[in-house]
Amino acid sequence: MSQGGAAGRGTAKPQDQGWAWMVLLAAVVLQALTLGFPCCIGVFFTDLQHEFQASNSETSWFPSIMVAVLHGGGPLCSLLVKRFGCRFAVMLGGLLSGLGMVSSSFCKSISQLYLTAGLITGLGSCFSFQAGVTVLGYYFVRWRTLANAMASTGVSLGFTLWPLLSQYLLDEMGWRNTFLIFGGILLNCCVCGAIMRPLGSLPEPPKPGEEIGSRAEEAQLSNGASPPHATLQQHSRRTTCFQVLQKYLAFDIFCQNKGYQIYTIGVTWMMMGFALPHVYLVPYAIHNGVEERRAALLISVIGFINIFIRPLTGLLSGHRVFTGRRIYLFSLAVLLCGLSNFICVISAEFSVLILYCVIVSIAMSGVGALTFQVLMDVVEMDRFSSALGLFTILESITLLLGPPLTGLLVDITSDFRYVFYTSSFFLISAALFMGLSFCALEKKNKLREASKVPLNNPSRYQYSETPSDPQAEGQPPPAVVYITSI
Repeated sequence: MSQGGAAGRGTAKPQDQGWAWMVLLAAVVLQALTLGFPCCIGVFFTDLQHEFQASNSETSWFPSIMVAVLHGGGPLCSLLVKRFGCRFAVMLGGLLSGLGMVSSSFCKSISQLYLTAGLITGLGSCFSFQAGVTVLGYYFVRWRTLANAMASTGVSLGFTLWPLLSQYLLDEMGWRNTFLIFGGILLNCCVCGAIMRPLGSLPEPPKPGEEIGSRAEEAQLSNGASPPHATLQQHSRRTTCFQVLQKYLAFDIFCQNKGYQIYTIGVTWMMMGFALPHVYLVPYAIHNGVEERRAALLISVIGFINIFIRPLTGLLSGHRVFTGRRIYLFSLAVLLCGLSNFICVISAEFSVLILYCVIVSIAMSGVGALTFQVLMDVVEMDRFSSALGLFTILESITLLLGPPLTGLLVDITSDFRYVFYTSSFFLISAALFMGLSFCALEKKNKLREASKVPLNNPSRYQYSETPSDPQAEGQPPPAVVYITSI
């Protein structure tokens, strides 16, 4: 019996009061520990290059794997939560994260870091973060929107504090001892998980697929039929695999819903360039003569501004004026991210880089606040979880490939400015693609309505707002929700 699913149907009702606020505090700390952590890797970039005599491309694989697994591990975390519950998933994630960083302190090659810090720590962070977000849906009903908004401030806190702590520890004791300390810090995810106790349980009803399958089997046996055991097992495996893919990877929605199709392609393309400044900004500043401590401060500036701007952006985008127009706000934020990169190309002076951080943090706040809201707008809420599964896996692929390929370009040209040229190309083209495509789709819908041509499948063509607040619809929270860290 899953604790995550049980919480939604429990007889105990401690939501929105008492211990729920302790769970919220734990979720804030979890997001600071997990989502905020990859932002500090750029601080160690130069030291790791010198230690392992690695190229920019080889070194950038390490943070790329970590971020890609953090984003793309959502469906796996969902299965874990459904089977063992949120508390178990969070604590397991804390153990994996700590183990990964402790192991990283003993690595003898950059390829070993790919496994320890990249895969193991990334997967542990994914489990802790996404299970921590899921449990909020059960502890909060009336204040669920507020709880999620407050929990997201943990990301900004992590962005602010991790780089400063990293630079201090790196100066004092080197990267190996710093990674060892990081392993101990990430074990605090287990403490946060211990706080997230389950709410109670009731027996789960049989799943529709399982009920149909069992009835069919009983009918065959009652009629005297005795199909071969191997055939039944093979059919059961095929049915189970199809049901899992249908539930967690919504290929049918991608093929039928034009809005979801455009948005998923646009965000996947955008991710090729979105993470590049996070990985290369500190090395770029150091390469151009900025002191290491001041270079690490740049990422902290982005995180500090996000603490205030992201919630404000979320509240602003929720106003009725922007209903049906959030995709255009999102495209505008992505476009601003792309254009802001040209500031770094103009000059690498510290004051200019600070200006860049201020502008890009405002744009990033818009992207982070709107990413999942737009997805809720283009997909019905009863299929949101499965739509998000495919969405996160596709974006994790480009998150994995973007930094190493750009690092290879820097190795060939010996010019860090190509990082920002490449980032701008992907961000600007993605913004134009999404904005113009949705504009054309909207015009097409208006023409169809004007001509009164009936649509056989309206969801295949239409971009429309769908309710995104489970409480407003009187529905229980989804058993599994996985969210990424944009």
